[in-house]
Amino acid sequence: MKRELKRERTRQLMLDAAKQLIQEKGCANMTLSDIMERSGLSKGGIYHYVKSKDELLSWVLLEWLEETNRRFFAATALEPKTFDRPMQEIVSRLPDLEDPGSVGNQVLMYLLGKCHQPEVKEVMGRFYEQALRASKRWIAAGQEAGVIPLSVDADKTAELFVLISIGLRVRGFLSSGNDAFGSAEFAALMTGMLQPANHAR
Repeated sequence: MKRELKRERTRQLMLDAAKQLIQEKGCANMTLSDIMERSGLSKGGIYHYVKSKDELLSWVLLEWLEETNRRFFAATALEPKTFDRPMQEIVSRLPDLEDPGSVGNQVLMYLLGKCHQPEVKEVMGRFYEQALRASKRWIAAGQEAGVIPLSVDADKTAELFVLISIGLRVRGFLSSGNDAFGSAEFAALMTGMLQPANHAR
């Protein structure tokens, strides 16, 4: 138990240092030496957890997903079972996808630009698969609770939602901001697909 607690504290220490340094220096200029200096961890201590800077950066992406997942399932544990409460936990996080200043979005763009490197492609592949699994689990949880109809294809719907999420993240770096489809429209689309008008909440 103590070992697991120490591991989690060290992981969070590395994550916090990475996020601070991304804001200060950007992904490209941040180094593991910077992480060592900021966190107080040794080189061996860092390499015990990650093989590279890029793997550490992928933790930043996963942290957003893990926090959304935690909030979602905390909401599903409440009674009575509803569609709106867990859905609101997801919807409240959607504006983050459009923020180019978000450290998670900065990491995504940085790593996408390095996907020609096998190790980065592997890291990003794991992130995509985890995002897809989480999306499927959310839909399945709603179906098990009876608030999302079984007629919803969890595989196809989850994949669409992940694709749109990634698209919103990337567009934040390209668009002038005058967009017809944003996080609010995405939320409405999700609700419409998961809760047809004839399905009671």
